[in-house]
Amino acid sequence: GATGEERPAHVFVAVLGASNYTYAEARWSEGLADWIGAHVNALAFLGGVPKLLVCDNLRAGVTAACRYEPGINRTYEEMAAHYGTAVLPGRVRRPRDKAKVEVAVLIVERFILARLRNRRFLSLGELNEAIREVLGDLNARLMRRLGASRREFFATIDQPALLPLPPEPYAYAEWRRCRVAPDYHVEVHGHFYSVPSRLIREMVEARITDTTVEMFHAGKRVAAHLRSAMKHRHTTVAEHMPSAHRRYASWTPARLLSFAAEVGPGTAALVETILRTKPHPEQGFRACLGILRLAKTYGEARLEAACQRGLTIGARSYGSIASILRTGLDRAFQEDPAPDPAPLLHANIRGRGYYH
Repeated sequence: GATGEERPAHVFVAVLGASNYTYAEARWSEGLADWIGAHVNALAFLGGVPKLLVCDNLRAGVTAACRYEPGINRTYEEMAAHYGTAVLPGRVRRPRDKAKVEVAVLIVERFILARLRNRRFLSLGELNEAIREVLGDLNARLMRRLGASRREFFATIDQPALLPLPPEPYAYAEWRRCRVAPDYHVEVHGHFYSVPSRLIREMVEARITDTTVEMFHAGKRVAAHLRSAMKHRHTTVAEHMPSAHRRYASWTPARLLSFAAEVGPGTAALVETILRTKPHPEQGFRACLGILRLAKTYGEARLEAACQRGLTIGARSYGSIASILRTGLDRAFQEDPAPDPAPLLHANIRGRGYYH
């Protein structure tokens, strides 16, 4: 690397069944993104698509190594469908299923990596350039027992049988199962994306690319957003919001304020402030519910003191209130209570009636 430290790399190897025509490239990991990216590059190298992909039972591509019905990773399956091919995982403890590629791995180790073992590479791209050079020699090398090279057999046997490549290469997409929160948003990599509010507490599937986040429910796409890198922020489509006067699920702003008022005026003021600062009050439900549940751990008196301190110092998030309680910073408000217990009255308090 640029800083001089050494990093291990993994070598992906693919081989065609009839010609033994071989492809290899280095990747930083055996993770799903690298696994899929290597497949995309291998198919581009071949200039076509085999009718069947026989893969190792690598965790990135196969979800469960079952002899009779192995599960294919959703992204891997989608990639195969994009290219019009199918995936057949090799059977567990059946090396003959993958004999071609396992022999190819040995050849790559002996013919390619052995040639490069004494060279230093400053990047993965530089290593792959060197691999491609030696790979060309390997595929052009005469196989004595067969009297021709891998490249010659590829041109006469495998290449004519390949399916055509699609117009565009597959764009990597990650799939995740997520539950819709009470604020009708789904968290993906630290950002919150809206779905129709009717799906609150339902399970959805998120399809995540470098640029987009799509949500699917029961196989139907229900939302699509541009992907955002901003942590702890919301992307909300207006059509996904419930009506301002419609109760949904079991929580409303008025009910939250009622619960907060039972704890104390400071808690009510903090909850109202959180609801007010969101584009739609329901977006603050997650933080408000979390704050109110802190009473179970610390008691209502301490929670009220923590909320008063939070209002004083401008700390108005669940994380801030939890930190005040965890570090005992609420105790100053408990030990020196105000002489007048009258409720807090200021411009931020609208009262429960405002939300009805």
